[in-house]
Amino acid sequence: MSLLAALMVVPAIASCQSPSEPTAEVTPDAEEQIAADPEVAAESSGDTIVDVAIANGSFDTLVAAVQAADLVETLSGEGPFTVFAPTDEAFAALPEGTLDTLLLPENQATLAQILTYHVLSGEVPSGEVTTGAVATVADEELEIVADESGVTVGGATVVTPDVEASNGIIHVIDTVLLPPSLDLSALE
Repeated sequence: MSLLAALMVVPAIASCQSPSEPTAEVTPDAEEQIAADPEVAAESSGDTIVDVAIANGSFDTLVAAVQAADLVETLSGEGPFTVFAPTDEAFAALPEGTLDTLLLPENQATLAQILTYHVLSGEVPSGEVTTGAVATVADEELEIVADESGVTVGGATVVTPDVEASNGIIHVIDTVLLPPSLDLSALE
Protein backbone atom coordinates (compact mmCIF):
# COMPACT_ATOMS: atom_id res chain seq x y z
CA MET A 1 0.00 0.00 0.00
CA SER A 2 1.46 3.34 -0.91
CA LEU A 3 1.89 6.05 1.70
CA LEU A 4 -0.55 8.35 -0.10
CA ALA A 5 -3.22 5.67 -0.32
CA ALA A 6 -2.73 4.78 3.34
CA LEU A 7 -2.94 8.42 4.36
CA MET A 8 -6.28 8.69 2.61
CA VAL A 9 -7.64 5.82 4.74
CA VAL A 10 -6.57 7.29 8.08
CA PRO A 11 -9.11 10.19 8.14
CA ALA A 12 -11.92 7.69 7.66
CA ILE A 13 -10.62 5.65 10.58
CA ALA A 14 -10.09 8.75 12.73
CA SER A 15 -13.62 9.96 12.05
CA CYS A 16 -14.96 6.77 13.65
CA GLN A 17 -13.58 7.71 17.05
CA SER A 18 -15.97 8.38 19.87
CA PRO A 19 -16.23 12.03 21.02
CA SER A 20 -14.36 11.24 24.25
CA GLU A 21 -11.24 10.14 22.36
CA PRO A 22 -8.58 12.57 21.16
CA THR A 23 -9.28 13.93 17.68
CA ALA A 24 -6.06 13.09 15.83
CA GLU A 25 -6.43 12.91 12.08
CA VAL A 26 -4.37 13.09 8.95
CA THR A 27 -4.52 16.55 7.47
CA PRO A 28 -5.03 17.25 3.76
CA ASP A 29 -1.94 19.49 3.89
CA ALA A 30 0.20 16.48 4.87
CA GLU A 31 -1.27 14.44 2.02
CA GLU A 32 -0.53 17.29 -0.40
CA GLN A 33 3.03 17.64 0.95
CA ILE A 34 3.70 13.97 0.30
CA ALA A 35 2.01 13.97 -3.11
CA ALA A 36 3.69 17.22 -4.24
CA ASP A 37 7.21 16.33 -3.15
CA PRO A 38 8.59 13.57 -5.40
CA GLU A 39 11.55 13.03 -3.06
CA VAL A 40 9.22 12.31 -0.12
CA ALA A 41 7.01 10.12 -2.33
CA ALA A 42 10.03 8.18 -3.64
CA GLU A 43 11.47 7.66 -0.19
CA SER A 44 8.05 6.61 1.07
CA SER A 45 7.43 4.04 -1.66
CA GLY A 46 9.20 1.34 0.42
CA ASP A 47 8.21 0.15 3.83
CA THR A 48 9.67 3.07 5.76
CA ILE A 49 8.95 3.68 9.41
CA VAL A 50 6.04 5.94 8.40
CA ASP A 51 4.66 3.31 5.98
CA VAL A 52 4.86 0.58 8.61
CA ALA A 53 3.15 2.79 11.19
CA ILE A 54 0.32 3.57 8.80
CA ALA A 55 -0.12 -0.04 7.72
CA ASN A 56 -0.11 -1.35 11.29
CA GLY A 57 -3.40 0.26 12.31
CA SER A 58 -2.36 0.78 15.94
CA PHE A 59 -0.51 4.03 15.27
CA ASP A 60 -3.12 6.39 13.78
CA THR A 61 -2.49 8.95 16.52
CA LEU A 62 1.28 8.65 16.17
CA VAL A 63 1.01 9.15 12.39
CA ALA A 64 -1.20 12.23 12.87
CA ALA A 65 1.28 13.60 15.42
CA VAL A 66 4.24 12.96 13.09
CA GLN A 67 2.40 14.91 10.41
CA ALA A 68 1.48 17.76 12.77
CA ALA A 69 5.12 17.97 13.90
CA ASP A 70 6.29 18.03 10.26
CA LEU A 71 8.40 14.88 10.72
CA VAL A 72 7.00 12.76 7.86
CA GLU A 73 9.91 13.53 5.53
CA THR A 74 12.48 12.92 8.26
CA LEU A 75 11.06 9.56 9.35
CA SER A 76 10.56 8.52 5.73
CA GLY A 77 14.18 9.42 5.02
CA GLU A 78 17.27 7.30 4.73
CA GLY A 79 17.87 6.69 8.44
CA PRO A 80 18.50 4.28 9.91
CA PHE A 81 16.38 5.02 12.97
CA THR A 82 15.15 3.17 16.01
CA VAL A 83 11.67 4.36 16.96
CA PHE A 84 9.96 3.58 20.25
CA ALA A 85 6.40 3.89 18.95
CA PRO A 86 3.52 4.49 21.37
CA THR A 87 0.22 2.91 20.38
CA ASP A 88 -3.07 4.77 20.03
CA GLU A 89 -3.96 3.48 23.51
CA ALA A 90 -0.78 5.03 24.91
CA PHE A 91 -1.75 8.42 23.48
CA ALA A 92 -5.30 8.01 24.81
CA ALA A 93 -3.83 7.57 28.32
CA LEU A 94 -2.36 11.09 28.28
CA PRO A 95 -4.22 13.55 30.54
CA GLU A 96 -7.47 14.76 28.99
CA GLY A 97 -6.94 17.51 26.42
CA THR A 98 -3.16 17.04 26.24
CA LEU A 99 -3.12 15.42 22.81
CA ASP A 100 -5.49 17.96 21.29
CA THR A 101 -3.33 20.76 22.69
CA LEU A 102 -0.13 19.20 21.38
CA LEU A 103 -1.64 18.89 17.89
CA LEU A 104 -2.30 22.64 17.68
CA PRO A 105 0.00 24.45 15.22
CA GLU A 106 1.38 26.72 17.94
CA ASN A 107 2.70 23.63 19.78
CA GLN A 108 4.47 22.08 16.78
CA ALA A 109 7.95 22.52 18.29
CA THR A 110 6.90 20.89 21.57
CA LEU A 111 5.26 18.00 19.73
CA ALA A 112 8.41 17.53 17.63
CA GLN A 113 10.49 17.50 20.82
CA ILE A 114 8.27 14.77 22.31
CA LEU A 115 8.30 12.67 19.15
CA THR A 116 12.05 12.93 18.55
CA TYR A 117 12.54 11.84 22.17
CA HIS A 118 11.16 8.48 20.93
CA VAL A 119 13.81 8.20 18.20
CA LEU A 120 17.42 7.02 18.23
CA SER A 121 19.85 7.54 15.40
CA GLY A 122 20.86 4.11 14.09
CA GLU A 123 19.11 0.77 14.12
CA VAL A 124 19.10 -1.08 17.45
CA PRO A 125 17.38 -4.49 17.33
CA SER A 126 16.11 -5.86 20.65
CA GLY A 127 18.95 -8.37 20.81
CA GLU A 128 21.42 -5.47 20.99
CA VAL A 129 19.54 -3.40 23.59
CA THR A 130 21.46 -3.00 26.84
CA THR A 131 20.71 -1.25 30.10
CA GLY A 132 21.87 2.35 30.22
CA ALA A 133 21.25 5.87 29.03
CA VAL A 134 21.08 6.54 25.28
CA ALA A 135 21.00 9.81 23.37
CA THR A 136 17.81 10.49 21.46
CA VAL A 137 17.37 12.58 18.34
CA ALA A 138 15.87 15.21 20.69
CA ASP A 139 19.34 15.59 22.29
CA GLU A 140 18.07 14.22 25.58
CA GLU A 141 19.02 11.00 27.32
CA LEU A 142 16.58 8.13 27.61
CA GLU A 143 17.05 5.42 30.21
CA ILE A 144 16.71 1.85 28.97
CA VAL A 145 16.47 -1.19 31.23
CA ALA A 146 16.94 -4.60 29.64
CA ASP A 147 16.61 -7.65 31.87
CA GLU A 148 15.05 -11.10 32.00
CA SER A 149 11.55 -9.59 32.28
CA GLY A 150 11.91 -7.57 29.07
CA VAL A 151 12.81 -4.05 28.04
CA THR A 152 11.58 -0.77 29.43
CA VAL A 153 12.37 2.59 27.90
CA GLY A 154 11.88 5.65 30.06
CA GLY A 155 9.41 3.63 32.13
CA ALA A 156 7.43 2.41 29.09
CA THR A 157 7.31 -1.31 28.39
CA VAL A 158 8.34 -2.58 24.97
CA VAL A 159 5.31 -4.71 24.09
CA THR A 160 6.38 -5.67 20.56
CA PRO A 161 10.06 -5.48 19.61
CA ASP A 162 11.74 -5.53 16.22
CA VAL A 163 9.12 -4.35 13.75
CA GLU A 164 11.26 -4.03 10.63
CA ALA A 165 11.20 -1.04 8.26
CA SER A 166 13.39 -0.22 5.28
CA ASN A 167 14.96 2.70 7.13
CA GLY A 168 15.15 1.32 10.65
CA ILE A 169 13.30 -0.60 13.30
CA ILE A 170 10.28 0.03 15.51
CA HIS A 171 9.81 -1.15 19.08
CA VAL A 172 6.17 -0.75 20.14
CA ILE A 173 5.71 0.77 23.62
CA ASP A 174 2.72 1.16 25.93
CA THR A 175 3.32 4.74 27.11
CA VAL A 176 4.07 8.10 25.51
CA LEU A 177 7.54 9.20 26.60
CA LEU A 178 7.90 12.78 27.80
CA PRO A 179 11.33 14.42 27.84
CA PRO A 180 12.43 15.37 31.38
CA SER A 181 13.04 18.96 30.26
CA LEU A 182 9.43 19.35 29.05
CA ASP A 183 6.88 21.26 31.10
CA LEU A 184 3.44 20.27 29.79
CA SER A 185 1.76 22.84 32.02
CA ALA A 186 3.36 25.57 29.88
CA LEU A 187 1.38 24.51 26.80
CA GLU A 188 -1.20 26.90 25.41
